[in-house]
Amino acid sequence: MPSWRTTLTAAGISGTRLREDYTHAARRVLRRESAPYLALRLLAAPPLVPALAAGLAFMNLVDDVAETGTPRQRAAGLAALSERVEAALKSGDSPDPLLRAYAHAVDSRGLPPHWVSRFLEGAATAEAAFDGFAAEEDFQAYLDAYAWPGVLVFTGLQYRGGPDPEQAAGWRRFVDAAQRVDFLADLCGDLADGRLCIPSARLDEHSVTRADLEQARDTPAVRALLAAECRRARTALDATHGILDLAEPGLRPVIATMAELMAHQLTAVERAGAAALRRDIGYGLAAPLRILVRAARRRPV
Repeated sequence: MPSWRTTLTAAGISGTRLREDYTHAARRVLRRESAPYLALRLLAAPPLVPALAAGLAFMNLVDDVAETGTPRQRAAGLAALSERVEAALKSGDSPDPLLRAYAHAVDSRGLPPHWVSRFLEGAATAEAAFDGFAAEEDFQAYLDAYAWPGVLVFTGLQYRGGPDPEQAAGWRRFVDAAQRVDFLADLCGDLADGRLCIPSARLDEHSVTRADLEQARDTPAVRALLAAECRRARTALDATHGILDLAEPGLRPVIATMAELMAHQLTAVERAGAAALRRDIGYGLAAPLRILVRAARRRPV
């Protein structure tokens, strides 16, 4: 793995301030999401790494603001952030080194700004005001408003000029699977925070109440509901096959690793059954390390 300095140079990032901005963004990702950071550093082509690290740091920043505080605090925080982002994208400058790095990445990679504005709008509506899904249609609307543009403000930076329609559609399928797996893996924590991410119509189909889930009742109906949700997630994950063909060659090892980690986490949720209501289902430590090591060995030198 090349040093961070060499990686910045390979990406054509020069100037002390700008290099420090990208370093700040990368460190934020490392602190918050060490597994994706390590995957980028170990597996992605060095010229892509700084921009993608800045994109992931930006995505995480918006997520954090959208999920912190009361609804009024979230709305105010997102409104202020949107103004700072708009100013940074227009001027290329900002008091925030993360936004300076991200604005540079958007400009240098040619990502259409509409993906950024769409993500911020979705954060202020679909995410900050989230109160659950009534049916599958509401989940799909959430993906279109927030999760899909959220992925593209990050992964869209791999493409010069942004993703074409086929590439964008491929990432829409990918985020459908990723969001289903994430919601299932985080059921316990989400319920503790007052968030139920399974559509209420599907609870009704299985004669399960919200209280059944909040109290982690291990009943045949609850197990059947969770098994059905896992099957939906597995079907969505199967539908992401072909995403590697739509990714830039320098990012394909990372995408393959992300898909493998998702499949590993979904398998863990399937095995946990109703226990997923009592604890969040993480990746663990050993499995991600094995997956990363295997991917690094497969990566062309």
